[in-house]
Amino acid sequence: MSISHRHIEVFRAVMTSGSVTGAASLLYTSQPTVSRELARLEQLLGFALFERQRGRLQPTAPALALFDEVQRSYIGLERIAGVAANLGRQDRGQLSLLCLPAFAHALLPAVCRRFAAAHHGVGVAITPQESPLLEEWLSAQRYDLGLTEHEAAPPGTRLQAQWLADEVCVLPDGHPLLARTVLAPQDFAGQAFVSLSPDDPYRVQLDRVFADAGVARQMLLETHSAVAVCAMVAAGLGVAIVNPLTALSLAGQGVQLRRFAVSVPFRVSLVLPEFRPSTPLTGAFADAVVAELTHATAALAEALA
Repeated sequence: MSISHRHIEVFRAVMTSGSVTGAASLLYTSQPTVSRELARLEQLLGFALFERQRGRLQPTAPALALFDEVQRSYIGLERIAGVAANLGRQDRGQLSLLCLPAFAHALLPAVCRRFAAAHHGVGVAITPQESPLLEEWLSAQRYDLGLTEHEAAPPGTRLQAQWLADEVCVLPDGHPLLARTVLAPQDFAGQAFVSLSPDDPYRVQLDRVFADAGVARQMLLETHSAVAVCAMVAAGLGVAIVNPLTALSLAGQGVQLRRFAVSVPFRVSLVLPEFRPSTPLTGAFADAVVAELTHATAALAEALA
């Protein structure tokens, strides 16, 4: 005879309640039944789970270790039961979203605020990921929707909406170049410049722009994220050119925005899986993304005026 789910259920009830009496109450059964099942489990395991001291059960070290594993299994089961109970309810549920790290900071907080206002109780799980894994995971139908910066849809997906704006200049408060509303490559000659990492596609484009213009910058600092770039600019360590969403989210926090004379397009694409079942919640979240991007267009125009 092997260990059954009933044995584990009795063991968990005893550990949770601290007594055979309490376990019997939790399981709507009798104390002799709990005692019998518990003794049978110990016999099958070949070691004691409890020490009987003055009529009380004290769990042994193996029992505590076993209980940790049992709890992990039950938590998983309870989560499954919760998801099952919420299926089909518009005021409950869970959406999974895959996006670039920049969107998790600069776009999705405002989108989630819009969405939560109309869909209280719906969970949103956001996973930031860089390319090419982002596109691979979207193609694998692992997420309800995704946000990328590419014009083409990954295999097995389709683009629902796109937003396009140019990269913008970010400068620290009080910088002399703030006297100009539009900055040309020549304005950056000799300036301390904070860059993205050398393999970043926008860094590659910008390096080509400055090389074509024959402009040499002081390339002293580089980092992998636009948020980190802006933080260094705010600290007065240099100037930079970054995506408009990140720049807009940090405007007024030690950095100021200016237009760049050369167009370096930045795109936001909303991606939906072709073979993953869609729900009304997916469409509602997509609508919130589009609404927030529309707001960002107006806010960006105001910040660059």
